[in-house]
Amino acid sequence: MVLIGAFWLALLLVAHTYVLFPALLSWRARGRHHNTQVYSPQDDNLPPVDILLAAHNEEQVIEEKIRSTFATTYPLDKLTLHIGSDNSTDRTHALIDRLQAQYPGVRLRVFAQRTGKPGIIEALAQETTAPVLVLTDANVFFVPDTIYQLVKHFRAPEVGLVGGNILNPEHRQEGISGQEKAYLERENLIKYQEGVVWGAMIGAFGGCFAVRRRCFHAAPASFLVDDFYTSIAVLRDGYQALNELDAVCYEDVSDRLPEEFRRKARISTGNFQNLREFRQLLWPPWRGLSYAFWSHKVLRWLTPLLLLLMLLSSAALVLRGAGWFYQLLLLGQVGLPLLLLLDAWLRRRNRHSRLLRFITHFYSMNAALLVGLWRYLHGAGPATWQPTQRFQQAGGK
Repeated sequence: MVLIGAFWLALLLVAHTYVLFPALLSWRARGRHHNTQVYSPQDDNLPPVDILLAAHNEEQVIEEKIRSTFATTYPLDKLTLHIGSDNSTDRTHALIDRLQAQYPGVRLRVFAQRTGKPGIIEALAQETTAPVLVLTDANVFFVPDTIYQLVKHFRAPEVGLVGGNILNPEHRQEGISGQEKAYLERENLIKYQEGVVWGAMIGAFGGCFAVRRRCFHAAPASFLVDDFYTSIAVLRDGYQALNELDAVCYEDVSDRLPEEFRRKARISTGNFQNLREFRQLLWPPWRGLSYAFWSHKVLRWLTPLLLLLMLLSSAALVLRGAGWFYQLLLLGQVGLPLLLLLDAWLRRRNRHSRLLRFITHFYSMNAALLVGLWRYLHGAGPATWQPTQRFQQAGGK
């Protein structure tokens, strides 16, 4: 009975985070809208905005980033882009210097030693005075009204943070950009609905979000995922966090599974750092914020352990003489991951199945979560980072 209970509990929790919670959230959010107390685009009282960007060896994307930032409908006299170069050794500095003549709102601060993104962002924030901060990454490109769509919500005093709608173009069949695109679209919708139902989006995408200055908390220098820290700190302070689907921007990411695995393993380590920091928000679990935190994030992060529990409990049941039903379940749990080998075999022959690639993506990302947990338990490592290989570097658009 213990083994049966363990199997079905693990299965229920995995089903809850991936299927039941999104379905319930969609039902709860139907016909509802988040904050409507917004600035109009022509409002003279639109607040000044300081944009903060930590960069390390971003010569591939920094020019497009700067140009997309200032090709905006937001008043340029209220906009400043602060770039902190984390000891870049490529042409990043030269490109920024050249563009400063065209865009006087660009500020560059060079850090002579590797500092890590949290330290860069905190240092830049201390140099700025605008009431609204926009945090962004070098490989995330704005459309003309992205900044306005983020900032408009800060007319409502209860809103502390607004996330952007980051989209990932699908590049090629042989990569995983199609799967990443589907993942991002689903996550953006879940985050939007969390804001609608509870005013509690559980973690903005770090590539693009805005935060009210008085709500801004810089992550500790050792934290690997500073954006999640900043997002949840806003909720801990009692402010609302929303996701604005009209704040569209585009992220240029790698199309290669190994690159995404490396990135997600690092993010996973940072997730467990944040889980420890904000563990008090998990209780009581029936509160809206706590329920969303458990359902959307914590159970997702624990899914690799739950999958292993399902596998071990069903294997033990079969060894103890369980009937055909548990034998079939065990066969499915062993056989499904083997489809990764089939996907790899087909890929080497330039044949691609979208379904098989989704299976590969799911198991690979859960493996990255497991690696991240292991690293967290054995020391998170330095907060410095290397840019993920961009799609441009991998062969062009």
